[in-house]
Amino acid sequence: MSKKKKASAEFRFYEIPNEEPALALTGNKWIQVYGENINNLHFHNLLEIGYCYYGQGELVIDDDSYRFGTEMISCIPENVLHTTNSDAGIPAYWEYLYIDAAETLKNYQRSSQEIRDILAAVNARAFFVNAQEAPMIATLIRAILEEAKQEKEYHQECIRGMVYALLFEIARFNGKKASRTIGGNGSLAFEKAIEYVEKNYANNFKIVDLAKECHMSETHFRRIFQEKMNMTPIEYVNFVRIRKACELIDKTDISMEDVALKVGFITPSTFNRNFRRIVGTSPYQWKKRPDNRERKLTEYKISALRGWGFLE
Repeated sequence: MSKKKKASAEFRFYEIPNEEPALALTGNKWIQVYGENINNLHFHNLLEIGYCYYGQGELVIDDDSYRFGTEMISCIPENVLHTTNSDAGIPAYWEYLYIDAAETLKNYQRSSQEIRDILAAVNARAFFVNAQEAPMIATLIRAILEEAKQEKEYHQECIRGMVYALLFEIARFNGKKASRTIGGNGSLAFEKAIEYVEKNYANNFKIVDLAKECHMSETHFRRIFQEKMNMTPIEYVNFVRIRKACELIDKTDISMEDVALKVGFITPSTFNRNFRRIVGTSPYQWKKRPDNRERKLTEYKISALRGWGFLE
């Protein structure tokens, strides 16, 4: 097993389209040489499931590298650092599913504790196996990807049912404690802070509160966070708040003043300034021009690196 260190982390935000049970990334675009000109690991806000049709290379999780090849499956929970690197100059073909496990299971007719237990099992670890080692998971992944590509009648309903089944299969697989455990969900030293921001972005909190979540001093937390994320904690908080604002603007008709308050900005001027710096347009322009919104959202999903121009 080889070791591979990366300079910084990159946050990638993915949004599941309205009415869709999952985001499927399919087609010839995903036949590529993975990892070219990329010098960092990344993590994202959704459960990522990958299926490799062909190619060879390395799947990097934290500092560890694992060989991938034909009919390999990767299952990577949110907030786990990873990247995919093809062998030099050799294209690989992966397709991906992104799933909001908590949203999918929220209508599960069991107690809140049972739902939490299932989510804990789904997110317990990353795993990377051959399809033959997890045949039911492999079958469900391929079926969901095929439904997403063909978009036949009732495809959303079919995908929704299979996504639901896939999450239970992943939970069951993780419960086996298979020997190839990799990438536990604690792969980010500041994961608890990220979870705290996701739950409390609308509230007024301080960076010291995030540091306490990670059992660090504020000074040490700020240094580690910026070193790994290539942004300050405040920059990350602003990014999350603006992401939530975009969702509210798209899905509701409330005033911009109310949007600002609901995502944690005390004044409209601070909200507008951060929105323009991060997204590249004003909140009003975002709502007024759907064509511009779609173009910007495509960019907005990609990265949360310093190039977004966060406000200090």
